[in-house]
Amino acid sequence: MANYNKHLRSGISRRSMLQGLGAGVAVSTLALPSYLRAQTAGTIRIGYISPATGPLGLFGETDGYTVQKIREALGGVLQSANGNTYDIEILERDSQSNPNKAAELAGDLILNDEVHLIVPASTTDTILPVMEQAELYETPCISSGAPWQAVIMPRGGGDFDWTYHFFWGLDEALNTFVGLWDGLETNKKVGMLFPQNIDGETWGNDDYGLPVPTRAAGYEVTIPGYFQPRTNDFSAQIAAFKEAGVDIIGGITYPDDLKTFVTQCNQQGFKPRAVTVAAALLFPGGVEAMGELGNGMSSEVWWTPAFPFTSTITGQDSTALAAQWETDQNRQWTQPLGYSHALLEVAIDILRRSADPLDREANRAAMAATDITTVCGPVKFSGTPHKNICTMPIFGGQWVTGEDWPYDLKIVDNSVNQLFEPEQPIVPINW
Repeated sequence: MANYNKHLRSGISRRSMLQGLGAGVAVSTLALPSYLRAQTAGTIRIGYISPATGPLGLFGETDGYTVQKIREALGGVLQSANGNTYDIEILERDSQSNPNKAAELAGDLILNDEVHLIVPASTTDTILPVMEQAELYETPCISSGAPWQAVIMPRGGGDFDWTYHFFWGLDEALNTFVGLWDGLETNKKVGMLFPQNIDGETWGNDDYGLPVPTRAAGYEVTIPGYFQPRTNDFSAQIAAFKEAGVDIIGGITYPDDLKTFVTQCNQQGFKPRAVTVAAALLFPGGVEAMGELGNGMSSEVWWTPAFPFTSTITGQDSTALAAQWETDQNRQWTQPLGYSHALLEVAIDILRRSADPLDREANRAAMAATDITTVCGPVKFSGTPHKNICTMPIFGGQWVTGEDWPYDLKIVDNSVNQLFEPEQPIVPINW
C-alpha cells in the first residue's frame, strides 16, 4: 500500500500502471444525445463483477438482466444530491466462478478503468478476492450474496476502510437450519455434508459452523470427512450416515453434487426425513434436476416475492419484480434476483448521496452512511455485528409440488426473523 501511494505521489497514474493491459471485455452503456452528455459533470463508472458462467453460474444468472433493467431505469444518467448530473456506466465482468479471475478483473477495473465504485455481486469466490483488491487499492466496494463471516473472517475479522457488505450471517443461517429440523419428528441425529473448499470449511467449522448450534439444540452430529467437489461417489458418506442412524442431512453443496448425493441415497436405501442444504437448493433449476427426488428438499431463503418491500429505483415490489422476470425470461423467479436488484439499489444510492461521486473518498463516506430500504429489506451499517456489515432477513423454506412451475419454494420457518408468518409447516421427505 505504501509503495502504491508513493507511486501516485510521484505522478504515475493508475492507468499507466496497467498501460496496454486493456479491459478485454466490451462495455455496454446506453447511448445518450450529445446535448445531454455535454451538460453532465462527468462520467461515473461502476465495476460489476459476477459469476455469470462456470459452476457458480446459477448465482449470477439474474445479474446481466438486472443490470440492463437498471440502465434502462436510469436512462444513462445519475442525478446527484450535490446538484449535478452525471453520465453513468456499469462495466460488467464475468468472474467465471474463479477467485483468481475475480481478483484479476477487480485490479483491472480499479487501475485501468478507474472505476469509482466496485460491486462484486455474489458468492464467496467472487466477493472475497474483489474485496481484497478494493482494500489494497483504496476503492469503495459494496457487495452482497455471501454469508458475512465468509468474506470477513478470512481477512482477519477486523474493521476495514473500503469494503462493506450486506447479507445474513452464517449464525443466522445455521439457526434457520435448526429451526427447520425442530419442526419435524426425528431421532435428532444429523449427518453433515461439506465440500473441501472455503464454503465447506466455513460451514463445517467446529468453532462457529453448523455443528455448533446443532449440538447446542440437542442434536447428535456425524461428519464423515469433507468431500471433493464434483465427486461421483458418495458411498463412504452414505455408509457412515447409515451406521450412525442419521435422520437428517445438513450442510452446503452445489447443485450437481447434491443431485449425485441424493440419487445415490435413493439407490442405496438411505432415506432421511430431511435434506437441508445451503447453496444447492436455492434455485428451481437445481431442484428440478433431481426430478421427483426434489420434492421436500429444504434450505435457507434469502428473498421471495412475498418480501414486503419496494425498489427505490423502479418502484416495483418483490411480487412485480419476480413476475417481470418470469414474463421476460420465461423462467421461474430465483432468489438472487432480489439481491441483484438490491445491490444495485445500494450502489446507486451511494453515488447519489456522495458529495462527489467522481471521488473515491467521498463515495466511501457515503457508503458508510448508507440507510436505505431495498427490495430485500433495510440496509444500514450500524456497527453491529461488525463495522462493515449489515445483516439481512433469512427464513427456512421447503420445495413442494408447484402450480405454475414444477416446484414452489414455501416459507416454512421464521424462527430467526419474524418479518412474516410461515406459509405452511415443514413436512418429512416422501421418498
